[in-house]
Formats: sequence, C-alpha cells, structure tokens
Amino acid sequence: MTLDPETLGHSRNDLAEMLRDLRRRAGKTQTWLARRCTMSQTKVSNIESGKLTPSLLDVEMMLQALGANDSTVAQVAALARTANTEWQDHRSSRRRGLDKKQDDLSRLESTSTEFRFFLLSMITGLLATPDYVRASIADVPGDQSKIITKKLERQQVLYDPEKSFTFILTEQAVRWPLISPVAMSMQLDRLASVSRIPSVRLGVIPLSGHIPERPLNTFTIYDRKLATVETGTGALLLHDRRDVLAYLSDFESYERYAIFGNACRELLSEWSAFFTRQRK
Repeated sequence: MTLDPETLGHSRNDLAEMLRDLRRRAGKTQTWLARRCTMSQTKVSNIESGKLTPSLLDVEMMLQALGANDSTVAQVAALARTANTEWQDHRSSRRRGLDKKQDDLSRLESTSTEFRFFLLSMITGLLATPDYVRASIADVPGDQSKIITKKLERQQVLYDPEKSFTFILTEQAVRWPLISPVAMSMQLDRLASVSRIPSVRLGVIPLSGHIPERPLNTFTIYDRKLATVETGTGALLLHDRRDVLAYLSDFESYERYAIFGNACRELLSEWSAFFTRQRK
C-alpha cells in the first residue's frame, strides 16, 4: 500500500463514517457490535464518532462481525492503516517552532514508561551535551536558546525511577564528528556517564564482525503504543500495534549485536581518547 504524506493522520473521520454506515446497513446496534468484538459500547461509539482511532485488529474484528465482503474489507483496512499513521515534516515543525516540538516530546515522555531508541547516525537530544545540541540545530534560523534549554531540560526524565530507557547506538552515530574533537571527547564521556544511571541501558554496535541486519532509519518506540521513524524530511508516527511490534522486533534484533555495561564504557573511553589525541 502506498501512503501519501498529505493524507496521513487525516482519515479518521472517513474511517469512522464508513464503519458507522456498515453497521447501520447491517441493521445492528452498537451494543450488539461491541459484544461480538469484546469491546465496550463506549469504545464502539468513540470509534464511530471519530474520537478514537481503532487499530487494524479492531477494524478486522468489526468487519468480520458485520460480514463485510472482500472489497469492503480491503477499502476499510486501507483507511485504517492511513488513519493510524501520522506525518510530521521538518518544514512544518520549524514554522510552528521547534521549542513547541520539545513540549510535545516532553508530554509524550511524561505519559510513557518504557523507551527504546535505535540511533543510526546521530546522538539523540536526551544523551547530548550542550555543544552537541547546539550543533544539531545550527541550521535552524532565529534564536535557538529556548530550543536548547528545553532539550536539556528534557534530560531530567532519565532520572525518573518509574521509567526505563534502552539506547542502542551504532558506532557511526557515536563517532560522527558533528562538533570539535575536544567537544566530541566530552560527548562520549557523557554517554559513559549516562550509561550508569539505574534506569538506563546504553549499548553500542561496533563496526566489526558480521552483522547481517540492514538498518535504514533511526526510530524510537514508546511503550508498545507508538513508534516514530525519522527520515530526511520528517518523521512517521505509527500507532498501529502491528507496526509498533514490527519495529520492536527490529530493535530486539539490533540489541543482540550491541555491547552494554563495562565493555561498552571501555569502547566509549577508547573512542573518546581518539578525539582527545586529535586536538593535540
């Protein structure tokens, strides 16, 4: 299925209307449908009013209960996939203000408890030093001070004992020289320090040995309810359970190649020393 970024996240009302019409044409009540799908009547009502976006599994159960034909199933399933996917392009985010994007991320972090970050090419803001944060938004016009402050404030979530974080970074992400050698050395020391926080597991995948995986994107998984996938021009937000589980499976595959604990810190120290030698 091809997804048009212009329509992502805007199909909830169309999906709600189609499901509502299918139920009515079948001559069934919301209570009957809820019972057949082991849902509450309130959930069915919220789906049909567009207040709640159903998962693909929810939609499949509703279609099966209503005896929808193959053509209708295909059409509604396509709508459900689109409704469960959002697109956030970088240009729109910048027009709105990247400081507001930090507020969105902070709210998401406050309502999630388990975080998994796969970092393919850069270090994420939660792990970054002020110099690295500043360099990562150097191309953003205007006053950047508010963005930098909010990015650094968000790092406090790492110390919340009720949350858990797993960061997997490729060697390329760790060693990409975004800032000066001395600043890079300090950034790697920061990674080693963060790896000792009780709520954090931080691992690196060195560019050695045989790794038959083919990672394409940086992505983050929040609990098991949302996966965000970074691209060159924006980010996909995937809410459907099957999409989230697919990225969770990818994460677990990469995790098998990552080095954690003291062995990880030894590598970070070695790479930090490399940058230290460069400044001499």
